[in-house]
Amino acid sequence: MAAASDNRVARRRVFYIPGYDPIHPRRYRELYRKEGAAQARISGYEIGLTPKAGGANYGWQVAATIDGTAVSTEVEVLVWSDIVRDSMSNSIPATYLQLVRTAWVYIGSGALWRLMRLRKGPVIAALYPVGMLLVQLALAVLAGWAVGASLWALCTLLLPAVPPVLAGGVAALAGVAVAIAVLRWFRRKDGKFFAYYLMHDYAYSAATRGANPPALEMRMAAFGTAIAAALQEDVDEVLVVGHSSGAHLGVSVLADLIRAGRVPGDGPVLSFLSLGQVVPMVSFLPQAHRLRADLAFLSVRDELTWVDVTAPGDGCAFALCDPVAVSGVAPPGRKWPLVFSAAFTQSLSPARWKALRWRFFRLHFQYLCAFDRPKDYDYFQITAGPRTLGARYADRPPSRSRIDRAVSKYTSQAA
Repeated sequence: MAAASDNRVARRRVFYIPGYDPIHPRRYRELYRKEGAAQARISGYEIGLTPKAGGANYGWQVAATIDGTAVSTEVEVLVWSDIVRDSMSNSIPATYLQLVRTAWVYIGSGALWRLMRLRKGPVIAALYPVGMLLVQLALAVLAGWAVGASLWALCTLLLPAVPPVLAGGVAALAGVAVAIAVLRWFRRKDGKFFAYYLMHDYAYSAATRGANPPALEMRMAAFGTAIAAALQEDVDEVLVVGHSSGAHLGVSVLADLIRAGRVPGDGPVLSFLSLGQVVPMVSFLPQAHRLRADLAFLSVRDELTWVDVTAPGDGCAFALCDPVAVSGVAPPGRKWPLVFSAAFTQSLSPARWKALRWRFFRLHFQYLCAFDRPKDYDYFQITAGPRTLGARYADRPPSRSRIDRAVSKYTSQAA
């Protein structure tokens, strides 16, 4: 088994934890295949994918030659898309009820105002589905009123013999039918608007005021078992990658592993890469005791390296916000995470940045994609290259513009 002090990697296991995403994990394989090939052409190395043989989790094999070194990597996606789909199976009225409840949780708890002190982008992203759903409702009501009023006028002018009560009832039913049809049309087109998707996303954590639902806790325990098994294998590094809301799941999974003594001292190097994190959206809520405790615990541990990468150009992430510090739980002797920027405006050419800057959801996935003017962040060298995460960024200072002051109103931790 590889010594934990060895910074060279020939074999690696990668566990990718996606964010709140109902799509089958094959999308991540195809993204890795396409973008990895593009980055290899740009940066002058070789990388290729083959199917993963067996196993409980979906994944793929990566063979790469980078800096003249051949590296074999096995990637697994820790899937919770079924839990996401179940949470999104609400009717249109139920979604509007979610809107009211979620707004109440964030506004009533004071979390929204605290979040606005960090970054405006993710707060605007959180308010977007509220505004868009209200606009859709207003348009549906307006369309229904217009049809109902028009039908009433036609009945009055052309069919004066029809009783007013009957004419009014027919007009009202027609108006309601049109309003419902408009709302259903907007929901069918949510792949363009993302209003329902984002509403379900924010409502998922708000429903429990920051606590993990039981189904998610069970899945996280299964993730931990898979990672613990890899830590017993003859590999050089076990790398956990958490993207978006997958970042805070990774924090808790790894904290549980270390507390339980399931990280062997003579085993593979353990690394954690959090990308585009939205930790404050959960850790600022009143019942997020477990997450806050896990953030504080993980930030002082010697058993792993934790690097947090965001970018101000990503309007959906809390860019350069130290998730431990802003949550108000930074303990004495804190070591992690190392917080720095992927610097989209510098690592993407002006033409590429111009093409992407208003595609907010695409930019939220840029961490997993190729950069045409790469700097020191390269997802494919991190996941398939010959150096551990800790070795790669051993001399990397944190970004000077990071936010590391305590902002959260709630700082209580689980016992």
